[in-house]
Amino acid sequence: MKSENIVQTKSYDFAFKIIKIYKYLSQDKREFVLSKQLLRSGTSIGANIEESIGGQSKADFFAKITIAYKETRETKYWIRLLRDSDYLTIEHSNDLLNDAEELLKIIGSIQKSIRNS
Repeated sequence: MKSENIVQTKSYDFAFKIIKIYKYLSQDKREFVLSKQLLRSGTSIGANIEESIGGQSKADFFAKITIAYKETRETKYWIRLLRDSDYLTIEHSNDLLNDAEELLKIIGSIQKSIRNS
């Protein structure tokens, strides 16, 4: 039995939360520009993780992991902006920011391991 890939699972779960927040922002708050940016960057993290897993080489894997790291940082930016402009509550934004920070730590650790191997 294959063990769970924690970054794959967490990035998927994060993307799912982002989709729910996007629906809330676009339907309830009628906010379309910032929420679309959040949707793109927040779901891109998991997509790049998936691509890295299927990478054809170590360099390909590292490149996709690095993109996932950058997308996670960008997502944090959009979350903070939505929070500070009162589209997201402190509670919702803190939950998302904590998840994003956890992803950054995991992805950063993967990058470090690759660099040191």
